[in-house]
Amino acid sequence: MSHSPHSQPPVRPVPAGAVRIACTINGQAREFVAAPMRRLIDVLRDDLGLVGTKEGCGEGECGACSILLDGQPVNSCLIPAIQVQGANLTTIEGLASRDTFNKTVLHPVQQAFLEHGGAQCGICTPGMIVTAAWMVQTGQPAADVPKVLAGNLCRCTGYAHIVTSVQAAVEAGQAAGLTERPAGEA
Repeated sequence: MSHSPHSQPPVRPVPAGAVRIACTINGQAREFVAAPMRRLIDVLRDDLGLVGTKEGCGEGECGACSILLDGQPVNSCLIPAIQVQGANLTTIEGLASRDTFNKTVLHPVQQAFLEHGGAQCGICTPGMIVTAAWMVQTGQPAADVPKVLAGNLCRCTGYAHIVTSVQAAVEAGQAAGLTERPAGEA
């Protein structure tokens, strides 16, 4: 029996030794039950229905599953569920916002990827965008884009459009005052 995209995911049996985990995901307090060592990517996608985060390699090498954990980019395929107890998570779904008319407003990085052709097949795109959003938020220089994105692999492209997209977003974020100053900078 299949379920529609608007219905709840199927109820899974609670594994022995499962624990209740409370955290904030995309600005919303959430609680779920999972085996402590279950991979966070599986909880996000299978249990919570947040399928924007993609799995590429499952080994922490490609960055496709990148999310922000307490404001820092991490590979969710390497994070055990118990590690997010009390944490603040941001996935690709949490980057866009709503305006006063309840219309979706893309994050500057998402908008830059659209404008500069930064997306190809879509597997690496969420991880690239989440990592780039961290760059914008933390005020990383546009010149550092290739270095910062080194942990995010794309098998479709030569990276030119991705780097251009992220550099444009970083520069736009700085111009709009969306960045925090890096520690030690006056």
